[in-house]
Amino acid sequence: MIRKFGIIGCGMIAKFHAKAIKDAKGELVACYDQVPQAAERISHEFGGKAYGSLDAFLADPNVEIVTIGTPSGAHHDPAISAAKAGKHVIIEKPLEITLERCDNIISVCEKAGVTLSAIFPSRFHDSSIKIKQAIEANRFGKLTIGDAIVKWYRTQEYYDSGAWRGTWELDGGGALMNQAIHSVDLLTWLMGQVVEIRAQTALLAHERITVEDAAVATVRFANSAIGIIEATTAAYPGYLKRVEIHGTAGSAILEEEDIIKWDFIASTPEDAVIRETMANKLSGGGGAADPSAIGHHGHARQFADVLDAINTGRKPLIDGYEGRRSVEIILGIYKAAETGATVQLPLKNDPELIVRKSGLKR
Repeated sequence: MIRKFGIIGCGMIAKFHAKAIKDAKGELVACYDQVPQAAERISHEFGGKAYGSLDAFLADPNVEIVTIGTPSGAHHDPAISAAKAGKHVIIEKPLEITLERCDNIISVCEKAGVTLSAIFPSRFHDSSIKIKQAIEANRFGKLTIGDAIVKWYRTQEYYDSGAWRGTWELDGGGALMNQAIHSVDLLTWLMGQVVEIRAQTALLAHERITVEDAAVATVRFANSAIGIIEATTAAYPGYLKRVEIHGTAGSAILEEEDIIKWDFIASTPEDAVIRETMANKLSGGGGAADPSAIGHHGHARQFADVLDAINTGRKPLIDGYEGRRSVEIILGIYKAAETGATVQLPLKNDPELIVRKSGLKR
């Protein structure tokens, strides 16, 4: 059965969604954007009917699944409308920029009986899966350190290219919420839930934005391991993101999609194969300096998982609750940076947390 998709939000990310839909054996039948010309461009390049009205788009009976690629702080309303119209919903990261909005999206989708998934394609890379399997097989022993490091570069022109970029209201934050959230999600998927945070953030290199372009947080996980989350868009020329997992019996370092370190006390014949086959798997520059320089293969695998979930009645591997988790961690980092205090997760009594100062210093 070929499932039919519609795209809401026809900016840069829409092209990745359209390519992923095709590779996942779906069909793009409609697209909508508040700027009609944007919808028309996607329609012309990838097919489907272009709509200038969201109501008309959602009334199209051919649309079964909606992907949302609007600015981060504008995910809520179209997601709610799509769910109430009976459409399954796939939302580009982050799920939303406040916990209240995330929870409302999750609740409405559950009540409507539609599938909800938040896009985190890094979980679907072969190398990420190998590390997850090794953790589950206890090859690392007791986990001790888990780090996520995203030292990217964005020009001033990047932030000037869209009025929503670099704003708390629509971007939801800076280097953490926009760029590093993929690594935050991957780190907590591998290491387990974050329960404690200390942090500092700063705006050091860019003008005309109100969010951080540099952040450092130390975290404690529920399993007692500790780690670091580093994120910046002010590290020229931009380097591949890294996730490091260390334990008493082994270590692995992931650089973009490459496993560059794979060392265990108890080695197996497969280890040599992993070292050989899991290297040199890079797709472009991973977005280190150019946000368009990413592959869509992770998206395609995730879309295929969502299609299988819909067809079989199971939950997708990344549902709304999984999508919410990284948002909570990043909001916790912002709160820790603003207050200078240690923040405990889960966050309580702060459902609309958008920190507009976030401890930023020049």
